[in-house]
Amino acid sequence: MTDPEARLDFNRRKRLGMVEAVWGEHKTTGQISSILRAFEAAGETALVTRVDQNKADQILGIFGPSVEFHPKARCLTLGRPTKSLYSKGEVVVLSGGTSDVPVASEAELCLRWHGVKTHLLFDVGVAYLERILSQLERLKLTKVIIACAGMEGALPTVLGGLVPQPVIGVPVSVGYGVSLGGRAALDGMLASCAPGLVVVNIDNGYGAAMAALRIMQLEL
Repeated sequence: MTDPEARLDFNRRKRLGMVEAVWGEHKTTGQISSILRAFEAAGETALVTRVDQNKADQILGIFGPSVEFHPKARCLTLGRPTKSLYSKGEVVVLSGGTSDVPVASEAELCLRWHGVKTHLLFDVGVAYLERILSQLERLKLTKVIIACAGMEGALPTVLGGLVPQPVIGVPVSVGYGVSLGGRAALDGMLASCAPGLVVVNIDNGYGAAMAALRIMQLEL
């Protein structure tokens, strides 16, 4: 039986072109399992974000192969992704450093789950500028760029001044002292001098993916 506290949005795909995502970090195994059962009964795919290995193991023990755990992205999925938007181009997801990989992987998985062609580029932060400059020709071929960065969060600003595509910045809660759990990166991205830079909340890989999805769904 579905958790009586959960009011699931099974019409979100028809209304917005995206499936409802379930925040898993503060839900119990029982609550997540109940929600997944409801999605399964409705014939809908499901995406659960922020799930640790222990919780994932318990849920996989209940559902078996119908549910898959993606450890880098810390997500569970039910069903199969579509490929409906592959013809519209590609979204490239970047991480400034390897500590940003979980957030970048969440963004990439959420896009791929919605039928968007994706590519991940890890460890291209601005501490050694050549790392990102060497990827510019590759980036010029993409439709949208998602850049995940902690510390001062400079990567999206640098990209915003180098490429014409939409750039979505994701501040990551990585860094010493005054980084303040991603607040310095968030403030730096919001104060960027690169015009048109889009910024989402700290560690919000899912939100960045859905912003990119809305762009990809446009008929230009």
